[in-house]
This record gives sequence, C-alpha cells and structure tokens, in this order.
Amino acid sequence: VQLQASGGGLVQAGGSLSLSCAASRRNFGNTAMGWFRQAPGKEREFVAGIRWRDAVARYGDSVKGRFTISRDNAKNTVYLQMNSLKPEDTAVYYCAARLDYPALSSLGNAMDYRYWGQGTLVTVSS
Repeated sequence: VQLQASGGGLVQAGGSLSLSCAASRRNFGNTAMGWFRQAPGKEREFVAGIRWRDAVARYGDSVKGRFTISRDNAKNTVYLQMNSLKPEDTAVYYCAARLDYPALSSLGNAMDYRYWGQGTLVTVSS
C-alpha cells in the first residue's frame, strides 16, 4: 500500500486546513487509516483514526472538537479537516494504514500501522 499525503501549508491561528491521503490499495474492507503528527523535538502523536468499513473514528485529546477525519471509498482517500488551528498544531503530519479491523481503543497505536506516507508540513502562525 502506497500512501500519498498532501494539503499541508502555512495558516494563521484560528484558520482551517484540509489534508488528504490517497491510498493505492483498493477493496479496503478490513483496513483502518490514521493521522499522526510530529513536532520538532517532540514525540509522534496520534491525531485521528478511522475504520474503513464503518467509518467509525477516534481522535486524540488535543484535537477533539476541532479536527474531523473522513474517508471517500470511491477515491481510496482519507481526509483530515482541521479547524480552529493553533500554533501548537504545527507539525509534520503523517497518514498511515493498517490492514485490520481494530478496536477503537487501538486506533491510536502507531506501532500497529504498517504503511506510512511521506508526511506533509503544517505550520500555524500566531
């Protein structure tokens, strides 16, 4: 599975940005995809994950209520809509995929994701 992330850029605090991640795999079935981020000098952080089959999602605490993850079956693409952005959201954002139907509680486990995109930089200015 190859993942191609796009949509990063520079935005002012309070603004919005949308990320996309196109996957080469079809017939997703038992698949889940997630977004993680890593800021300079910090550990990788779970942002959001979604189970492909039923589109049930889970979010990291720091983005709940501001970010929305969704998927488009026809385009094999997962999206991350980011609203009310804060300077602390500045990071490289990575999309990732795993080939299973995980429990919601495990969507945030980075080690369970087998495939990773190249990352896209999001910079939020104050």
